[in-house]
Amino acid sequence: MKRARLYADGGARGNPGPAASGFVLFEIDSKGENGKRIFENGIYLGKATNNQAEYQAIVFGIKKAKELGIESLDVRLDSELAVKQLNGEYKVKNAQLAQYFLEIYNLRQTFHEIKFSHVRREFNKEADAQVNKAIDEALGL
Repeated sequence: MKRARLYADGGARGNPGPAASGFVLFEIDSKGENGKRIFENGIYLGKATNNQAEYQAIVFGIKKAKELGIESLDVRLDSELAVKQLNGEYKVKNAQLAQYFLEIYNLRQTFHEIKFSHVRREFNKEADAQVNKAIDEALGL
């Protein structure tokens, strides 16, 4: 079974403001650690909120994992809100986020295993770098 770890992040400069989603996929080695980097990307979204960008990063990352044939996915996020919503601990009250939540719910059904975990920001720096790179390039910085 192909296993991978997804780090996803979203950010906006202003809330809402110029926003992007970023994600990085790693193989998981036999010891359960990050192995080879499989894929990374940052996508400029235009004007969006931090939460919208965060959810879109999760969608983009999960879709890419599926495209690459990943069957078991360990998703790591620095958004405690998104993790608690995706794990059913909090309700999703925002209509836009509810649409992303539903898309993620449907995508997760296509994996053998998928789990969502919260990590501190310092453990999500590579996904955050993809966010900032995408925003900087879009704004010509």
